[in-house]
Amino acid sequence: MTHLVFFEKPGCGGNARQRAALEAAGHTLERRSLLAEAWTRESLLAFLAPLPVPAWFNRAAPRVKNGDVVPEELNAETALALLIAEPLLIRRPLMQRADDGSRHVGFDTAEIDAWVGLNPAITAQPSLEGCASPTERCATPAPSVA
Repeated sequence: MTHLVFFEKPGCGGNARQRAALEAAGHTLERRSLLAEAWTRESLLAFLAPLPVPAWFNRAAPRVKNGDVVPEELNAETALALLIAEPLLIRRPLMQRADDGSRHVGFDTAEIDAWVGLNPAITAQPSLEGCASPTERCATPAPSVA
């Protein structure tokens, strides 16, 4: 099977379901925090460049949901600056294959199955992208007080 670098938001239920689907198919994951990564223009574009700008954004991010950020109104340079400044806005997961370096954004099950392979029970679902439930909050957890 395949070893993947898996950029996720720690504590995200949707990312947990995605990881479980990949691991059930025999893949191994190197988990990294999407929020803690030191993203640069180049490192982020390596994942996002093939996609249209609106597809770069996490539609469940609070600033997107409330209309503060409208991905369809942004050009690539403005969008990149915003995503680097606020990684919570980045569509997730971001994944990279260790064997060939290919990258993927999001978790459309048919696309992931074609890319690395998934179990048939998972591929019957159209998508594992987004929150685990309509009530799950996708905002960054509040920092703990020391």
